[in-house]
Amino acid sequence: MPSEKDQAKKSLTQRLALKSRIAKETLSEFLGTFIMIVLGCGSIAQAVLSRGHFGGIITINIGFATAVVMALYVTFGVSGGHINPAVSFAMCAFGRMEWFKFPFYVGAQFLGAFVGAATVFGIYYDGLMAFADGKLLISGENATAFIFATYPAPFVSVPGAFADQVVSTMFLLLIVFAIFDSRNLGVPRGLEPVVIGLLIIVISCSLGFNSGCAMNPARDLSPRLFTALAGWGFEVFTFGNNFWWIPVVGPMVGAFLGGLIYILFIQMHHLNPDLEVKAEPAENNLEKHELSVIM
Repeated sequence: MPSEKDQAKKSLTQRLALKSRIAKETLSEFLGTFIMIVLGCGSIAQAVLSRGHFGGIITINIGFATAVVMALYVTFGVSGGHINPAVSFAMCAFGRMEWFKFPFYVGAQFLGAFVGAATVFGIYYDGLMAFADGKLLISGENATAFIFATYPAPFVSVPGAFADQVVSTMFLLLIVFAIFDSRNLGVPRGLEPVVIGLLIIVISCSLGFNSGCAMNPARDLSPRLFTALAGWGFEVFTFGNNFWWIPVVGPMVGAFLGGLIYILFIQMHHLNPDLEVKAEPAENNLEKHELSVIM
């Protein structure tokens, strides 16, 4: 028989457990975005503050992508692991999530990213103070603001930066829709986060040069706001021709386009499985290069 101590512990757990589904999902999105920022921005901080001795562009790309993978494994079974307002927007826009959940998800994501940025700042505070004699700079060889938020390369125009964010997020959502399309090739259950991590690596390696490949309004805006309050100043919002709004608006547009393109080019053309079975003749008339994807 369970002891009184075990019963009391179980009773406490039951009392603390959230009963509301939306509350569970909100908490999950907060934690997932927090994990992503701490481990992702932490990989940037290690590379920057060590002046390349303990990391570089390869460790940053792999580190941030792996941070997303870890965050997804923590949250996927509870909230779907969006950890990105652009993803949540696309899910709502295409009927994969109820709109009433959108503000809860987005609020949790922005808050999780802000707390994550504060955590990275606290962990690396001594390194930040030693890096440029206590100065928190936005530009120059001793700049550290880009540890937390993305900034455009000097040659990138505003239209170019906006197109960059739209296209990179478009590819992100287009392929995410493919990964979770059960009528397509699919991914073995449990490996979806790993494939998404590989997706982020290839996007970062191919489309990250212009403006850092944010693809996530919460990942960029919340840490940027934190840096404004923590000592870098509100120039973080005006630097780069007022670049700050581009990683916020661009990913939302790109997410919608990515989902729309996948649906128009692939998903809507899947045959009805029942009709496909009835229409198939006794002898297989598929060409050798065609695959039957009845699922």
